[in-house]
Amino acid sequence: MIYDEFQKKAVRLVETGHSLIVSAPTGAGKTVIAEFVIEQCIAAGQGVIYTAPIKALSNQKFRDFSRRYGDKIGIVTGDVGLNPQAPVLIMTTEIFRNTILENPRRMDGISWVIFDEVHYLDDAERGTVWEESIIFCPAHIRILALSATIPNVRQIAEWINQVHHHPMEIICEDKRPVPLTHRFQSDNRIVFSLEQLQQQVYRSYAQPHGRGRQAGRQKKKLPAANKIPTLISFLEQHGQLPALYFAFSRNRCREMADFMQEYNFLTPDEQTQIAERFQALIERFNIEEEPSVKKLWPLVRKGIAYHHAGLLPSLKEVIEQLFTSRLIKLIFTTETFALGINMPAKTVIFDELRKFYSFHFDTLRCRDYYQMAGRAGRRGIDSEGFVYSRINPQHIRIDEIKKIISGRPEPIISQCNLSYATLLHLYRRWQHQLYDIYPRTLHYFQSSKKARANAVGLMKQKIRLLEELGYIEGPALSAKGEFARRIYGYELPLTELYADGVLRDVTPVELAVILAALVFEPRKNQYHVRLKADVLQLQKTIAPPLQNIYKKERKFHVYPASKIPYFNLARSIQAWADGAGIAEIAEQSGVAEGEIVRYFRMVIQLLRQLRQIPILPETMQGQIQQAVDFLNRGEIDAEKQLREGF
Repeated sequence: MIYDEFQKKAVRLVETGHSLIVSAPTGAGKTVIAEFVIEQCIAAGQGVIYTAPIKALSNQKFRDFSRRYGDKIGIVTGDVGLNPQAPVLIMTTEIFRNTILENPRRMDGISWVIFDEVHYLDDAERGTVWEESIIFCPAHIRILALSATIPNVRQIAEWINQVHHHPMEIICEDKRPVPLTHRFQSDNRIVFSLEQLQQQVYRSYAQPHGRGRQAGRQKKKLPAANKIPTLISFLEQHGQLPALYFAFSRNRCREMADFMQEYNFLTPDEQTQIAERFQALIERFNIEEEPSVKKLWPLVRKGIAYHHAGLLPSLKEVIEQLFTSRLIKLIFTTETFALGINMPAKTVIFDELRKFYSFHFDTLRCRDYYQMAGRAGRRGIDSEGFVYSRINPQHIRIDEIKKIISGRPEPIISQCNLSYATLLHLYRRWQHQLYDIYPRTLHYFQSSKKARANAVGLMKQKIRLLEELGYIEGPALSAKGEFARRIYGYELPLTELYADGVLRDVTPVELAVILAALVFEPRKNQYHVRLKADVLQLQKTIAPPLQNIYKKERKFHVYPASKIPYFNLARSIQAWADGAGIAEIAEQSGVAEGEIVRYFRMVIQLLRQLRQIPILPETMQGQIQQAVDFLNRGEIDAEKQLREGF
């Protein structure tokens, strides 16, 4: 294989046993380095773990690597466990973290761990998992960290080197093998540069102030509305399809795809191919009769599709395979399509340059923009990739656009906040010396003296809370503590419900309903639902032990607080147990099909964690198995979907 210069340098470092962090643009070829590590380990009879931030990426890597390396590849995620004794294991980062805390001896034969998308360290919800994974990674394991372009890569490398005391080399690559050309649609015309946008558009219209308000002298003339057909027709005429169109709402993706139904991007021969391929795929996944599949087909037959987390996972898989076969020419998708999944196109389009971040709308971060824009330009096919942003000059300032496109990517900032389960593992091993772990964190490395003191204070408050609730007794964990350390994310609610006898006194269906209530995160229109009497009674039953947790967390000023249960999926669980289908329960609940699948799989993952706890009575073991059995059928069976995806 012919390597680029930065790949050659990385390969030489791997051969000499150096850990390294590679920072390079999306599409630059970082995965090639990971493949070299895998091949070296297979040849030497050594183990390697490949971690990914999301299950979809883990599944894709398992399929890709299995085609290349056969039975040398295994996968272990919360949903799936296939060939777990293989020398090369694909894992989500959560599973890797859990394994090194619970069963560190399992890492004895592992020589390398590959952290793909390591910039996930600053993800507000899950970044702490990445940090813990690096901190507790056994010293004998070498690290390959792959990241999008980040300005503080040297700081991250210095931190890892400090933690593990072996050389952590840095490779930075700024150039993409396929350069990007940034263009705009504004005033319903194509604008070919930032300078042209400023001169020809922004100087003609009033400038917005703050969030959408106009400032200065009001102009009578308003910009023309940006029409989708104007842009898509331009792309088609200039040979710039296929295109990925990023919109930041599921409804927007679906509506815009429907709006394009008058278009047909396929030749007669391509229409025949896509019909045959689509039929074969939906038969393979056994989703021919699903209403969502039938709804999508009129678009697919014209080379158009939409893709978002609300779709059935199998249907998303069908769309992805059609796109990689180059039969889908225009796909409307949310930003999840940008994360690691290898789906390049000739052109990327941004519906707007603002999105919702946690609690508010804001302009896109530079790093997020390039994570998505990096899907433009197919290596070995395109000489350049095109990125079009649809701009309303009254909604975003020109300086904001310049910052997004020409600014410096945001640095990685620690989100470390050790979970109760992690603290229990650490206390079990080191008791009150666990506070000596904190100076090894990226948070300590980056923070001021005051921030460090606050972080240690939060750890101490959590330990005090665990002591007051009876999880810690003197120098050891109690039975409750041993129970809780095996459950990540829901350790206090599930432990308290078990200790209170609630989990032992319910049916398998009721157990699944309770777990679904714990994992469900309502969207803005899902907070208020009418519950049946039996569900209301169940809600009332679990309330006292949970309220006690919230009370203790307020007392000790612990954040984030343990999750509040929402019973939106109670009827869905009950209907599924009675044999209903996904489409039926989605319609009843108002929860998207893809979300139902995801939450049901999360329930199964929690059930499997509970089943591994040795102190459980046999009767409860039986309840758990019955719950897994009735849940894990059809579209919910993640292993079945993964096997069928080949």
